[in-house]
Amino acid sequence: MKRLIRESAAIVEVEMIKLVRDPTEIISRAVQPVLWLVVFGQVLAQVRGIHTGQLSYLAFITPGILAQSVLFSAIFYGIAVIWERDLGVVHKLLVSPARRISLVFGKAVAAGFRGILQAVVIYLVALVMHVSLRLEPLAIFAVLAGVMLGSGIFATFSLIIACIVKTRERFMGIGQLLTMPMFFASNAIYPLDIMPGWLRVVAQINPLTYLIDALRGLMISGGESVHGYAVDFSVMLAVFIALLSIAVRLYPTLAE
Repeated sequence: MKRLIRESAAIVEVEMIKLVRDPTEIISRAVQPVLWLVVFGQVLAQVRGIHTGQLSYLAFITPGILAQSVLFSAIFYGIAVIWERDLGVVHKLLVSPARRISLVFGKAVAAGFRGILQAVVIYLVALVMHVSLRLEPLAIFAVLAGVMLGSGIFATFSLIIACIVKTRERFMGIGQLLTMPMFFASNAIYPLDIMPGWLRVVAQINPLTYLIDALRGLMISGGESVHGYAVDFSVMLAVFIALLSIAVRLYPTLAE
């Protein structure tokens, strides 16, 4: 365990150094969720056909936009790994003493820290727009834990795609194909109970749904988790462990 933590921490440190030296990705990724809250949220708040209970529509979608930001940021994480393969970085990592699980887990944790930066942006924008947020330290800590776990899920999923397709062009096409269906087949911008039956089934197996469900209860005053926090975090943890094990098996093939 100590070796895993030490080696993973080294990978995280490298990824954070890259982020500090070139923060444009975080800045550019933050623009889209801000537009969703400021423009899309304000417009759809005037639509009376979407019933969100005691929450305003803007408060209802704020956790969904945070989850969207996490998804969109982490799902394209794999393209950076393909760049590293082309530059020879992956080959150097694979011949190092570091274990494969440390390499993959370290990248997942690094994606989690990127997700936390996105969460800070969403919190600030939501406060400016007078969304009623839960600001208790325990609730904020749980939100950040959920964001890190969700980022880890989508980053490892992205890494799996990168190991399979192995080219930037194919990866971009598949990444774009997956992100929007995952977003719309979730409870991000409308409740599960207004979905048609078939879409509700898809949403129930979508890990993004459980991330949003947890965030909605932990982040918004008056919000609640439909499935319960234990279920939400258990499902996300199980998905992360499954994807991590697959990514560890596939990661060496990326160098081929």
